[in-house]
Amino acid sequence: MRFPMRSSPWIPFLLFFLSSSVTAFQFRMPRLSPIGEKFLYHSKALELPPSDDFKTFYYNQTIDHFNYRPESYTTFPQRYIINFKHWGGANSSAPILAYLGAEAPIDAAMNGIGFMTDNAVKFNALLVYIEHRYYGKSIPFGSRKEALRNASTLGFFNSAQAIADYAAILIHVKKEFNAKYSPVIVIGGSYGGMLATWFRLKYPHVALGALASSAPILYFDDITPQNGYYAVVTKDFREVSQTCYETIRESWSEIEAVASQPNGLSILDKEFKTCSPLRSSTQLENYLWSMYASASQYNHPPRYPVTRICGAIDRTYSGNGTVSKIAAGVFAYRGKLSCYINEPRNATETDVGWQWQRCSEMVMPISTDNDTMFPPHTFDLESFIIYCNRLYGVPPRPHWVTTYYGGHDIHLILQRFASNIIFSNGLKDPYSIGGVLHNISDSLPAVYTTNGSHCLDILSANKMDPEWLVTQRKMEMKALQLSCLQSNQVNHFTGFNVVLMVSG
Repeated sequence: MRFPMRSSPWIPFLLFFLSSSVTAFQFRMPRLSPIGEKFLYHSKALELPPSDDFKTFYYNQTIDHFNYRPESYTTFPQRYIINFKHWGGANSSAPILAYLGAEAPIDAAMNGIGFMTDNAVKFNALLVYIEHRYYGKSIPFGSRKEALRNASTLGFFNSAQAIADYAAILIHVKKEFNAKYSPVIVIGGSYGGMLATWFRLKYPHVALGALASSAPILYFDDITPQNGYYAVVTKDFREVSQTCYETIRESWSEIEAVASQPNGLSILDKEFKTCSPLRSSTQLENYLWSMYASASQYNHPPRYPVTRICGAIDRTYSGNGTVSKIAAGVFAYRGKLSCYINEPRNATETDVGWQWQRCSEMVMPISTDNDTMFPPHTFDLESFIIYCNRLYGVPPRPHWVTTYYGGHDIHLILQRFASNIIFSNGLKDPYSIGGVLHNISDSLPAVYTTNGSHCLDILSANKMDPEWLVTQRKMEMKALQLSCLQSNQVNHFTGFNVVLMVSG
């Protein structure tokens, strides 16, 4: 089947339009990011500028690592950031901890990914943060407009090129700072955790090991049941409050019933204090769908957004019954605002970039069924192909991730040749259902916490952190620390057999 290339000027417009409009199609595919919405965090660290310890560099990166056509040698400046503060130096063979940037500018990682800075002094480590191509300041073809022009320029925007970028930069860093014998440990969360896993598998000569936090590497090609994500969301809410779960489950038909009345949308506008009038009940439903997913995925202490939502729902008895209860949950989740839902919003880099990545290779089939608190919603691959083709003129490759990186029979396959990857998860995270949750070998452990959430283990430590989280981080750090005590660049981890499930 041939797909015509879309005319170039419309790609940015279409991306803006589709990411700004609330469509059921888009918002029922949950976001991937180590760091959730900023209002979910108790710490103001995310809002602070990075310290002077972080130094910015640019590497002259090759646009296409896998072709020898003349145009493949085109280069672009790729940003990476180094923190030398605690590095023991090349002579001590002190390790390099490399954070692999994901679907966002790298700026938030310096303050947000606290596992790096919190443990740098214990490792005497050099910290390196590498920005993913097409995000932040790592833009090919001279400008964002040109890079996003059409599928021909976007075609170099994929995970294989990204991890090849990381390999080139890490080899360059080791050479530039005479760190030949400094072992490299790559760290990533969410999509970045997938990249860390795949990097260790594809570039074992560059990275001695990897910490892959909340990496749903098995949510492709129907390895994981399609309803797995929302089944966990439902479980999270139901465990907090059975009545809250029942209210949410019943609310979808109640919202439809109100919307069908004369002036029904106006009633919903008033009830939910919308920032602009609803055009349909679907807009409201999509917002709620996304809110519940995000609250569950980023159900971090001490705010625990699922508990906040359910507490407000269960305490509310007045107004329009179920609808008033759901509105109270929205207000509790977001905090005090002048209006909610349909807020003015421009597309972010992540909106634009992840739209392409999802429409090319990151095809994660996520659905709901009658066993969840959501209405049934089936992922239809054919509709998805049509949707992406209308956007870009090229279809997605839904089987490419498992073809290139593997995934099927992962325990059997990785047991045969892989080593030195820590798969960490929190079972409250809906994406954990697509992660590695069982030890594959002593050097491929699955470290998880019963009450953990998305990428919580690699975020900044806080004095209010529960003991089970503190213990999880200590176990991960110990495993990595023991590996760095091995002979230089010996690809064998010791101490992994002590890493078990953390209670809590």
